[in-house]
Amino acid sequence: MPRQPEKKLDVITIGRASVDLYGQQIGSRLEDVSSFAKSVGGCPANIAIGTARLGLKSALLTRVGKEQFGNFLREQLLREGVCDKGIAVDPKRLTALAILSVENDKSFPLLFYRENCADMALNPDDIDEDFIASAKAIVVTGTHFSKPNTEAAQRKAIKIAKANGGKIVFDIDYRPNLWGLAGHAEGDNRYVASAEVSSQLKTVLADCDLIVGTEEEVLIASGENDLLAALKVIRALSSATIVLKRGPMGCIVYEGPISDNLEDGIVGDGFPIEVYNVLGAGDSFMSGFLRGWLGGESLETAATWANACGAFAVSRLLCSPEIPTFEELQYFLRHGSPHHALRKDEDINHVHWSTTRRGDIPSLMAFAIDHRSQLEDIAKRAGADPVRISAFKVLAVKAAARVADGRAGYGMLIDEKFGRDAFFEAARHGFDWLGRPVERPGSRPLRFEFGQDIGSQLVEWPVTHTIKCLCFYHPDDPAELKKEQSEKLRALYDAARKVGRELLIEIIAGKHGTLDAQTIARALTELYDLGIRPDWWKLEPQASNEAWRNIQEVIATRDPWCCGVVLLGLEAPHDELEAAFAATAGIDAVKGFAVGRTLFADAAEKWLAGRITDDEAIADMAARFEKLTGAWLNARGRKAA
Repeated sequence: MPRQPEKKLDVITIGRASVDLYGQQIGSRLEDVSSFAKSVGGCPANIAIGTARLGLKSALLTRVGKEQFGNFLREQLLREGVCDKGIAVDPKRLTALAILSVENDKSFPLLFYRENCADMALNPDDIDEDFIASAKAIVVTGTHFSKPNTEAAQRKAIKIAKANGGKIVFDIDYRPNLWGLAGHAEGDNRYVASAEVSSQLKTVLADCDLIVGTEEEVLIASGENDLLAALKVIRALSSATIVLKRGPMGCIVYEGPISDNLEDGIVGDGFPIEVYNVLGAGDSFMSGFLRGWLGGESLETAATWANACGAFAVSRLLCSPEIPTFEELQYFLRHGSPHHALRKDEDINHVHWSTTRRGDIPSLMAFAIDHRSQLEDIAKRAGADPVRISAFKVLAVKAAARVADGRAGYGMLIDEKFGRDAFFEAARHGFDWLGRPVERPGSRPLRFEFGQDIGSQLVEWPVTHTIKCLCFYHPDDPAELKKEQSEKLRALYDAARKVGRELLIEIIAGKHGTLDAQTIARALTELYDLGIRPDWWKLEPQASNEAWRNIQEVIATRDPWCCGVVLLGLEAPHDELEAAFAATAGIDAVKGFAVGRTLFADAAEKWLAGRITDDEAIADMAARFEKLTGAWLNARGRKAA
């Protein structure tokens, strides 16, 4: 017997890949929707992301357009850990779109823009033998048996997989209007009987090891009108494990002969929840089942995981973004939820958010040029027009970019008031991290800079920008002041989560009270008690290692998913900052720094007064930033990546 090739992948999914645009006004006709959330869509693409989130090594085999939406799909799939080796870029066709609204809990108007789209141009030449042979399993999907070229591609993949010991998974994934059986306005129609479609799908069954479908999909795959009869027809044609998806009733798994009792199968635990949007629930279900089935778990466990994953998706708006990570799934299975609507469970939502962040930054070295009032004071002393501050901030970005030189771990803090051109400049350099402040400079109690309706401001920000908020907060402040400040921070936290932006909270306590080994730990504890769990903390240097250990213990206990702490500078000289870095060498929670005036104050004084050129200002700030990053890396025994 020939030696089987090494299986580098767990699963390759084949077929549809689209951009989903889902209406954000719930309970609205599609005609009345005014804004949309964008995400990866299409059954195989969703399953590729879902299985990757659940810990499998997955890949997608499809085509996308050579345009911005095609770029988005590939970038997001890579960000999720999906192998893109099988994704072909089609210069002649556009990436498919799916546009949906949630009208009510039973009506989900759906438009497919798929005329001559990229993924339906998949053909046998796109099927690479070595690539298919490298997977333990492939997932073929119903829509791609609807056209001769896509059918031929999937059948070639099946043949190669079987010859190399791979499993064949069939997601029936029946969409009548993608077979030309319903009009454009009937995208949410799940069932139209068709002898032609049934005849086509029945020819796939014999090759399968796992067949998954809803009650309607089982009917179309068999050509029968009765569910029990349909299951028996499928069993007569295939020895595959059959999984019958039953929506809120969970699923039934059939291994051997189909008895006359429909309930006579393997049933996983069910999870009754509120239906918010059914789209994507089946893809999340399949992801959970594959995680168990390919991971060697029992069918009962695979079914339970599948049901739980489906519950997550049906309780949330989007498709692939809502599929749980394995850590989130296990958290839910251990703790459950008191909420019938899972999207309202803050603890689960926090695990979901924290385990699906856009990327991990183990070491962050940020040049902070978000200062407003300080630079206005410098400009006033220099007799310079404050308008020139904007141009100076562009120079600071160029200085930071010179030091970063495209390497990982570098970032910027830039403000909205003077930083518009600096934002544009930063976008050219690809920093790992970019934050922007929302607080009114010097405000105590905390106030936001451009109006107190913070949520309406954040929705305009790029998704890659992190919210930064400085709060002068001391745990011994008067109770009324603490209440006002903490309520403001809680409102900001809620807004950040609602619009999907990371949040950094900067706490400065030393300007309005004494610091001891417990001060900042107490402050963080009070904010955690209010349910505020920022992605990052920005903190002033501490006087003792004990203080840092106390801070680290609070973070580890209250939010083990926190990205960590960055140190602020408070215009300290380089030697003091170097000592502060060294003091945190054994504190894993401290991930880096975000320092400003130490780096730019001298150059700003001279440049705004006209005493140095642009190039000299850039060189001065770059030299200081290089020296400071070197001190940080030396303190942590690292080198810039």
